[in-house]
Amino acid sequence: MAAQVRDVVEQYVKLVASGPTEDVVNLYAADAVVEDPIGSEPRKGHAAIREMYAALEHMQGRETEVHSIKIAGKHAAISFTLVGHFGDQKMTLSPIDIMEFDDEGKIVSMKAYWGPDNMVMGPA
Repeated sequence: MAAQVRDVVEQYVKLVASGPTEDVVNLYAADAVVEDPIGSEPRKGHAAIREMYAALEHMQGRETEVHSIKIAGKHAAISFTLVGHFGDQKMTLSPIDIMEFDDEGKIVSMKAYWGPDNMVMGPA
């Protein structure tokens, strides 16, 4: 299971940078729940999850860098950085995503831990 989880996590981080949105959504189970950032209103199901990731389509020059992946059974924690541009603004976000997987290797739960100190906006 660990190899399957690692593969999905690596695909996830790559797709956050490159898209397309539908490929990110397909990593999730149909009834998955996403809380991004933690403490926000949870999004349940593909339609709500798609809406969240579609916002990334407006970000130009997206790049991601993985810092750490920790896997324990059907659970993973991923520390990574996302960098991209919205017009003349550069955004750098450094979350830790905690995921749970089902037996088919689909993400059933994702909670993104980040706050204002983990997002930096500035001139491009």
